[in-house]
Amino acid sequence: MTGRFGRQPTGWGPRLLARLSKWVHSVAGQVFALQAVIVLLLIAAAAAALVVQARYDIRRDAANRSLAAAEAFAHAPGLPEALRTPNPTAALQPLAEAARRASGVDFLAVMSTEGIRYTDSRPELIGERATGDLARALAGQSFTETFTGEPSDAVRAVVPVRDERGAIIGLVGTGIEVANVSDAVEDQLPLLLGAAAGALLLGTGGAALVSRRLRRQTHGLGAAEMTRMNEHHEAVLHAVREGVLIIDADHLLILANDEARRLLDLPPDPEQRHVGDLGLDPGTAELLTSGRIATDEVHLAGDRLLAVNVRPTEPYAGQPSGTVMTLRDSTELAALSGRAEVARGRLQLLYDAGVRIGTTLDVVRTAEELSEVAVPRFADFTTVELLDPVLRGDEPSLVSGHFTEMRRAAMSGVSTDHPLQPVGDVIRFEVPTAPMASALDAGHAMLAADLNAAMGWRAQDSEGTRLALGYGLHSLISAPLQARGVVLGMANFWRAADTPEPFDEEDLSFAEELAARAAVSIDNARRFTREHAMAVTLQRSLLPRVLPDQNAVDVAFRYLPAKAGVGGDWFDVIPLPGARVALVVGDVVGHGVHAAATMGRLRTAVHNFSTLDLPPDELLGHLDELINRIDQNESGGAAAGGGEGGSEEDGASDGVGESAQITGATCLYAVYDPVSGRCVMASAGHPGPALVSPDGWVEFPELPTGLPLGVGGMPFEAAHFQLPEASRLVLFTDGLVEDRDRDFDTGLRLLGEALSRPGRSPEQACADVLAALLFPAPSDDIALLIADTRRLEADRIAEWEVPGDPSAVSRVRNAGSAQLSAWGLEDIAFTTELILSELITNAIRYGSAPVRVRLLRDRSLIVEVSDGSSTSPHLRYAATTDEGGRGLFLVAQYAERWGTRYTDRGKVIWAELPLAGGGELPGVAEPDLDALEDLAW
Repeated sequence: MTGRFGRQPTGWGPRLLARLSKWVHSVAGQVFALQAVIVLLLIAAAAAALVVQARYDIRRDAANRSLAAAEAFAHAPGLPEALRTPNPTAALQPLAEAARRASGVDFLAVMSTEGIRYTDSRPELIGERATGDLARALAGQSFTETFTGEPSDAVRAVVPVRDERGAIIGLVGTGIEVANVSDAVEDQLPLLLGAAAGALLLGTGGAALVSRRLRRQTHGLGAAEMTRMNEHHEAVLHAVREGVLIIDADHLLILANDEARRLLDLPPDPEQRHVGDLGLDPGTAELLTSGRIATDEVHLAGDRLLAVNVRPTEPYAGQPSGTVMTLRDSTELAALSGRAEVARGRLQLLYDAGVRIGTTLDVVRTAEELSEVAVPRFADFTTVELLDPVLRGDEPSLVSGHFTEMRRAAMSGVSTDHPLQPVGDVIRFEVPTAPMASALDAGHAMLAADLNAAMGWRAQDSEGTRLALGYGLHSLISAPLQARGVVLGMANFWRAADTPEPFDEEDLSFAEELAARAAVSIDNARRFTREHAMAVTLQRSLLPRVLPDQNAVDVAFRYLPAKAGVGGDWFDVIPLPGARVALVVGDVVGHGVHAAATMGRLRTAVHNFSTLDLPPDELLGHLDELINRIDQNESGGAAAGGGEGGSEEDGASDGVGESAQITGATCLYAVYDPVSGRCVMASAGHPGPALVSPDGWVEFPELPTGLPLGVGGMPFEAAHFQLPEASRLVLFTDGLVEDRDRDFDTGLRLLGEALSRPGRSPEQACADVLAALLFPAPSDDIALLIADTRRLEADRIAEWEVPGDPSAVSRVRNAGSAQLSAWGLEDIAFTTELILSELITNAIRYGSAPVRVRLLRDRSLIVEVSDGSSTSPHLRYAATTDEGGRGLFLVAQYAERWGTRYTDRGKVIWAELPLAGGGELPGVAEPDLDALEDLAW
């Protein structure tokens, strides 16, 4: 007896083998085998992941337990006192063993700062030095690690022990041995393996059920047989040049081949839709629903005339009869209107290119816009390669051709699966006959209608071109991107199997026009990139790179240039005499190199004016006067340069004239005194600061905001604030809080929310503020300065009231010497006494009451003598016959810095001395301090 596969074998053994072979080669058998393999792989991967996760969790738990035990014992009451006893081991060993057993760790050791064990779970290790790197703990950091070494490998934690002053006096180490951790993992293996076996049984059982169902549906056919049947069906149905529609008895579309979809312009996924929902011509829809027979009836479908035939189908599988319709195109209308349609499409594409290319001043984005415009209406794939100098914004070479490599800057295509090199790769043109090299050498676009015959292109990269041809790329146009006669890059337009028609000569002209328009936009973006880079470089070079050392505030800052062009935002931190500090933030109107240069001039001016130690309102007044004078001088220079001797070209290149003036600038200047906690600030048209209290309360105090700098006409006013200790002062420019899509008040609200969380360092606060307020593409610069204020401790300040009697000089001098001894500054006591004698004597003789003396111990020793007079001392050389006049000279020689600042009721003469010794002048004998009191200034 024979069947479909030939004569059937006899005997139960051969029959069983035959059935197994048939089952294995069937679709159902192959699906079962594939599902079983996938289930096995997934279960194996899951089991391995669970084992790895369990090992990781147990080690992490061991590390956490070790760290918790070490932290608890390190902070236990009485531990610092026990470490200071002559025999720490006797006091700590019982406590350590009890703590180890209670916490469940394998060992707990107390060590000295040199790593010598005072206690250990193994008594023989007491007195031995612990191995491993303990430097992090000695630096004050608690850490955990997987330790490998003697006496055993372990997951251990090391925590420093601090005394009441915060000094590290010992270490506590705890841990769990790795062997115990591994045992815990192995205990879980039976459960994991059992779960994996159960999952495998369930998975294979489910695969068997799916395979059984599939075998019924496929009637036991093999993959090759089903493939042949499907290929035959597809070839017959979709290869014919007639449209075929099959409609069931309910007038639902069952099947439509490709030609029918094209001729009737059917919507996507039309199957199972009612005939009336397919958007057909009413006559065609009525014919399909009527059930009548038609032969070569002419129906209109859009701009096509279709010959339609309709026949009923034979009933099958118990289903009622349906309808089959065939259609064929009987008009040449589409062919006749094709050229006009193509021309209209090309004009529309060029219009869209003019609108879409160059919307930004970014070189890479402009190249991407070119590639996106061309796909899919002109090419299936578009690549854009640019010279490296163009990507950086530099001027490319003026020599045409002879380019051997470019960098791929953009690529677009109808699919992501392609054989072309990705964006960022270097594309080389080393074969002169390749279309890319030929286009660059000729200076115009080149066409390779058939890439199979482009031998130069194939020789460029044999492996890459083989993959491209195998993918279906068959036609190419290479067009150089040129602007002002300079080559910027190359645009390549590719057609693949999705578009079987190759490029022609009309396409070549269109590609050249498209590339020419894009090249102008790319060159504009390149120029902007160069100017923006220059402005950013200038701006960053003029801003402070490292803030000066001072103790008054703890400062963090951020500066971000605008995407559209760097502006003139700036900030500064300036140390002032008397341990004070000045915080400055400002904004120059405009963008570009001129704004950055103006910012540098203003910053320099503020530094110069700050050396005079002026109040904030007076400093802004001097700055306003300076800007007015600069504008007047430059305006006069422009007028003088505009006479007969100057040309238009000179004026354009110089930038002298109205464009060079400072069109407006704002500034906020604040001075903080850590001795009194007092802050004085004044604003010239700049937003006020944010004040953050230690508990996180944020307020924006009202300032008497003056006019911007350069406007003139009104004096500036200062505001005084008494800041609580550990307050936070936040200065910023308006680019942080407002933009086109956000008003100033909304920005202030968001800033207050970002600053309201206490317990963060200034650096963390800066990062949080930018994360909350930063725009995706800021249109203005952003300058942010966050300063945590500090107070100078009372034990670092000494003050005395000085009577008007010259005899009081020695008493104050002796009191100052005693204070220096209390501070441990005996090395500079003599120099300080000398300066005190000179300054107090001068104040008594030439000043007026009240006379006060103040010593401040900061980064340096600050000596201040104040009086009620506004007369200013001057340094001079005394003649050999003069009895006095040498006092201020001695002060200048012995002090590191000295100066005078004026107050509301007098002046303060100050001098700074380094805390270390070195104030003695070489070769100069120590003078008699009592005799110096008779010297005059």
